[in-house]
Amino acid sequence: MRFTTASTTEGKNNVPLLVFYCVTFFVVWMYTLIFTSDVSNWIIENILTLGFVGMLLITYRMFKFSDLSYSLAFVYIMLHIMGAQHTYAEAPVGYAIKDLLGLERNPYDRIVHFSFGLLLAYPMRDYFRNKFQWPNWVCWVLPAEITLSFSGMYELIEYGVADIFFPDLGTNYLGTQGDPWDAQKDMAMAFVGAILSLCITAVMRRVTGKHERSTG
Repeated sequence: MRFTTASTTEGKNNVPLLVFYCVTFFVVWMYTLIFTSDVSNWIIENILTLGFVGMLLITYRMFKFSDLSYSLAFVYIMLHIMGAQHTYAEAPVGYAIKDLLGLERNPYDRIVHFSFGLLLAYPMRDYFRNKFQWPNWVCWVLPAEITLSFSGMYELIEYGVADIFFPDLGTNYLGTQGDPWDAQKDMAMAFVGAILSLCITAVMRRVTGKHERSTG
């Protein structure tokens, strides 16, 4: 079974794998809706989910990511929708990790923010390199910069939605858990995740002997 790690000009993918991801996503997504503890929060959290998944579906004919990129995106979106079921701060798996490690707070929100950078930096690099064929150094730097800027934008959107449209949800939606520096820490986790992802990619390319010709 073929599994691509970089987009190609032919744009070939393992179609059964992508169908499996789509079906699994839909089943789990519906499960989180049916068994959510807060429908209002579920709707808010999944607005971005619809945008993200919709973008991938709409643009599939124009640009096909590698199987690896789709796999990383799938893992991230699954982490997100499972957190949205009960809010990140109340995610059951987060409480299990909290008890296991003896932590003071539910760490699920930190995990998802870290995963945003760790899992999506590679697909971004995949896109910039194979769609636009930008200079090699740009394709290494831009994913980290975009991760940091998107994290900041997300925190602002989150604040605006909670403060203007759903003030009753308050900190339950924001998931600060009493930490005044929660937003800054979430942004830092995403940025560190992106840096780590790019470092792992660089090491793996060196180990496998893959080198890219710089275009400027």
